[in-house]
Amino acid sequence: MTEDLDGRLRRLRASSDVDELIDLGCDLADVGRQSAAEWCFRRAADLGDAVASFNLGNCLAGQRRWTEAVVAYEQSIAAGEPDAWRNLGRVLEQLGDLAGAMRAYRGAADAGDLQGGLELAFLLQEQGEPGQALAVAEELAVAGDAEAAAVVASWRWGATADPALEPALRAGQDHFPSARSDLAQLLKDTGRLAEARFVLERGAKLGEMEAWLPLGNLYADELRDVEAAEEAYRSGIAAGDMYCHHNLGVLLADRGDLDGATEQFGMGAAAGDQLAAAALRQLQRD
Repeated sequence: MTEDLDGRLRRLRASSDVDELIDLGCDLADVGRQSAAEWCFRRAADLGDAVASFNLGNCLAGQRRWTEAVVAYEQSIAAGEPDAWRNLGRVLEQLGDLAGAMRAYRGAADAGDLQGGLELAFLLQEQGEPGQALAVAEELAVAGDAEAAAVVASWRWGATADPALEPALRAGQDHFPSARSDLAQLLKDTGRLAEARFVLERGAKLGEMEAWLPLGNLYADELRDVEAAEEAYRSGIAAGDMYCHHNLGVLLADRGDLDGATEQFGMGAAAGDQLAAAALRQLQRD
């Protein structure tokens, strides 16, 4: 394989065939030869190919060369490649240019990239603009995007806890993990614990990080299965949910393992969880 790639690279050194250059660049990138892939994409981009500029941006972004990636994506957009808008937005986020990222995501949405439009909705939500975020997601849902519809249902549930949202959450649970955990909360609130457990256990089996914390809480608070709760919290931590540290700490403290609780509260606090930080201070005072 290496000899084949090297042979193709030598053959294309003076080539103007952008398709062959892009194909080789993709093959080189697939085996981790980023410098050689970059050369292929850059040569094809210099010949004016929009897809080559897009791939060059991806190659540079993969190396965390954000500023150079911006230039490549902008060249790709100027040459007529609409798919570059979304990736440009992500790179601008990495650079801290949130206004630029929003403009890029709007460009993606205007070009028909519904996923790019959803990235705009998420960014607005993160920046404390829930009304604008919901409005963007609703537009995308009306346009037929199933994930956007699931996001709308989840955000509406978070704002209202309206049980009338159950059909929308059911429809969205396989498109947006938070919609599944919200559905489980609705089921729990309406006394359907067995189904809530089934919904969350399915999410956990699918590898959804969002399922572990509410599943642990369901085991601990409703089913009184402390061992299952501990396993769920630890699985959530392994999946990247920092808030599971606090709940695991509470569980450990309740059974007298103060050293273990201190460790968990400390890790949660270090990850930025204010609830864990408060619990750690209280435990240290006691």
